[in-house]
Amino acid sequence: MGKAGYQPKRTIMYCAWDGEEPGLMGSTEWVEFHAAELQQKAVLYINSDGNGRGFLGAGGSQALEPAFTEIIKEVQDPQTNVSVFERRKSADIVNAASAKSKNELLSKTTFELEALGSGSDFSPFAQHIGIPSMNLGFGGEDDGGEYHSIYDSYDLYRRFKDPTFEYGVLLAKTAGHTTLRFANAETLPFDFRNLQKTLSKYVIEVAALADNMRENTAVENKLIKDKHYTIANNVTASMRPPVAKDEVPFISFASLQNAVTALEKTTNALHELTVADMSAARKNLLNKQLYQAEQSLLTKDGLPRRSWYRHAIYAPGFYTGYGVKTLPGVREAIEQRNWKEAQDQIEITAGAINQLSAYLNEAVKGM
Repeated sequence: MGKAGYQPKRTIMYCAWDGEEPGLMGSTEWVEFHAAELQQKAVLYINSDGNGRGFLGAGGSQALEPAFTEIIKEVQDPQTNVSVFERRKSADIVNAASAKSKNELLSKTTFELEALGSGSDFSPFAQHIGIPSMNLGFGGEDDGGEYHSIYDSYDLYRRFKDPTFEYGVLLAKTAGHTTLRFANAETLPFDFRNLQKTLSKYVIEVAALADNMRENTAVENKLIKDKHYTIANNVTASMRPPVAKDEVPFISFASLQNAVTALEKTTNALHELTVADMSAARKNLLNKQLYQAEQSLLTKDGLPRRSWYRHAIYAPGFYTGYGVKTLPGVREAIEQRNWKEAQDQIEITAGAINQLSAYLNEAVKGM
């Protein structure tokens, strides 16, 4: 295509990282060294870290969901001749635990990107400098238990994981279509309404987490006080009853709830902008405002006890390795029963969301 004179509207850079297994060293060093330039110019980072036969797995910034859904509805699965979207949707429906869940999935029209934790090279881009990021791969029909063992070989992959290499091609098509969509878009297809809806769910989750912990603590403390554990204990076993825990205080989520509500108004206003009437200079400015918006969710001091992770919405859990924690500062403080820190992190996280609202408001006004 290049030899024929084709040139995308935006620069496409291909990166292959070294030092991933020892701690993402290659990508992290590169991102830290080029951080200022990346924050000025990088529109989207697309990552892949393994592939096999089966169903699409994808995580990333929720503002990318509508555009990515359009893409995977056009890319065809080689085994079933339906779209990648339909095959993944069918698998989710079949594996859903209840009839209610199955019915909800049947009416689903948008692919929901998973929140990104860590364990691969998207981490420095997304969680350290706030670059919109995605992680893509196929799998589910290639499990074998050999991962990171001496049996994890090219021969095994060729014979069992993807014998026809069709899913390697499919991964390239999916990533390639996504790359070209964002490289050539007149106006970048970010939709922050999806991010706002996801944030609203996260706020409900952490508030429920505190409420459930309060109720459970009150019940357990009553059981301990009334000696139910002692009475129910096997008299021949030398087990002591659990120790009562401090009661869970009421903490205020008002600032976080208000921030998410304000973001809803802003993202709706942004979506209603009439792009067709904009000048080329105004479109260029808007595009830059769109791809830099997620940097507004970075906090100045990072997360407690691990300041390198600066994203207020996503981080790997302190105790869970790769596993993601959403609203990590708030969620982990509640889980560790650190109530002062929980309230502090609520305010910090609300501040980050308000910062995003203010930033997107500038895009709406054309500033």
